Amino acid sequence: MSDREPQSVRGGMTGVLFISCAVGAITVAATWTLGLRRYSPASANVPAIATEEYGKRLIAQTAELLGPHNPDPNVHFSGSGLNCGSCHLGTGMEPGTLNLLQATEHYPRFSPRVGGKTDIEDRVNECLTRSMNGRGLPANSPEMIAMASYIRSLGARNAAMGASLRKDKEPPAFKTLDRAADLKAGKQLFGDRCAICHGSDGAGLLAAANPIHGYVFPPLWGQESFNDGAGMHRVLTAAKFIKARMPLGKADLTDDEAFDVAAFINSQSRPHMANLDRDFPDRTAKPVDAPYGPYADSFPIEQHQFGPFPPIEAYYRKLKKSK
Repeated sequence: MSDREPQSVRGGMTGVLFISCAVGAITVAATWTLGLRRYSPASANVPAIATEEYGKRLIAQTAELLGPHNPDPNVHFSGSGLNCGSCHLGTGMEPGTLNLLQATEHYPRFSPRVGGKTDIEDRVNECLTRSMNGRGLPANSPEMIAMASYIRSLGARNAAMGASLRKDKEPPAFKTLDRAADLKAGKQLFGDRCAICHGSDGAGLLAAANPIHGYVFPPLWGQESFNDGAGMHRVLTAAKFIKARMPLGKADLTDDEAFDVAAFINSQSRPHMANLDRDFPDRTAKPVDAPYGPYADSFPIEQHQFGPFPPIEAYYRKLKKSK
């Protein structure tokens, strides 16, 4: 096994299905033909470890392989106890909200948040720096090659199989409510429906005594959770995910319940991301529920955080129409 592989990878293969490096190397080589624009066989010696299966493991076991509790400080790219799979359920293969099956159809694309074009590699690093409260992977690292290759393989697999996203098996999509979130109701609901998995303190449930192994149920606030620059820190984004996916295995919350509990979760303390004022160079393209300024409007920050959102949406529709 390559010396480049993190220590925890060399010692933690039990119970994990993986294909051989030889097969993976062939798969990675094939990925070049799918548009992996940052690397080419002529200019980069692709490490044998950089397989799609390694990329899948990184998404499933991010905290263990790249997290702050890994004994190898050189692999501390995630700063939390979360895995990519905490949001991208089933390592991104589970159809529905936040799946990765159509990622190749969506990237590269223009990102209002950065004010320029982004690709899958950029998106991986955005997740690491925001949702994982960490730092970005080097572009030519085996980990980046592996994760990007795995995500691209899902797109190719989905297209080849003509797989349906089975949206009909998810509850009706969340609809924005014309009221502010009720944090008190959200707190009550969290205690009744969410605390059994995520803990009454939102700290999650560790998989083992050693935090290197991450969480069975992820922490929703505190130092081990996503930071305030993450997409999940937006109340409408969180409510959509909660409505579609939570409680795990049920997904039976109403719009009102999902909205209130999302607001309660996002009202709790979490790590701060620096330089958020640089996001969305075009302020008119900023989501109405972005919980940090500056804004291109005069609505108070509390309304951007917890609603009501329809008046803000109406303002920007009118602004766009006037232009």
